[in-house]
Amino acid sequence: MPGLSVGEASGVPGLSVGEASGVPGLSVGEASGVPGLSVGEVSGVPELSVGESRMGVMEETVAFGTVPTVLGMVLAVVTPVGVAGTAFRDSPRLRERFADRLGLTVTDDPARTEQARSELAAYFAGSLREFTVPLDWRLTTRAQRRVLGLLYETVPYGKSLTYGDLATETGVPARGIGAIMGSNPIPIIVPCHRVLAGDGLGGFSGGDGLESKRWLLTHEGQLPMTLF
Repeated sequence: MPGLSVGEASGVPGLSVGEASGVPGLSVGEASGVPGLSVGEVSGVPELSVGESRMGVMEETVAFGTVPTVLGMVLAVVTPVGVAGTAFRDSPRLRERFADRLGLTVTDDPARTEQARSELAAYFAGSLREFTVPLDWRLTTRAQRRVLGLLYETVPYGKSLTYGDLATETGVPARGIGAIMGSNPIPIIVPCHRVLAGDGLGGFSGGDGLESKRWLLTHEGQLPMTLF
């Protein structure tokens, strides 16, 4: 309960530190024997209010934003850390599933989702090739984080690699790579569409499946004509 006064914390609104201690006019520092000491410093957390020291860190929340695209109404799922999820469709049920998986309360915060929405719109418009919005990897396992993180950091717009390539780089079997791509919680931004089979497109679980993957690869100008 940030901003809670000493009186409110004690259950007596308006009560000062001195009155609470039985010495009217006594400051927090004087009461503690260290003149100038603040409530936050007394609690061991400098600059923390009484309410924050008693109640702990404010509750995290998740905000949702959408972007209309040729592949559907793309959903961005944003925590205070960054984008934790994206999807090619939006629905109340999908939002509920994301909130449940994250264990966070939903909030309406367009300012928080603005960068994600702006970058996704620019990507689909063809004017953005590298996402800079912060990511929140909490919906991934350690293995997923290793594989998807490598993909995100090393395979830029206009490039692709195979499941076998990622398997070699990470030590995860190719079949496991396919499963990780299929469960990627942040598609488009974390570009699982750039991972191909050795002899074709491979699979894709987002949007309309292979048609969405084909569109994304074509949009980035990297789909070999032999795969049409």
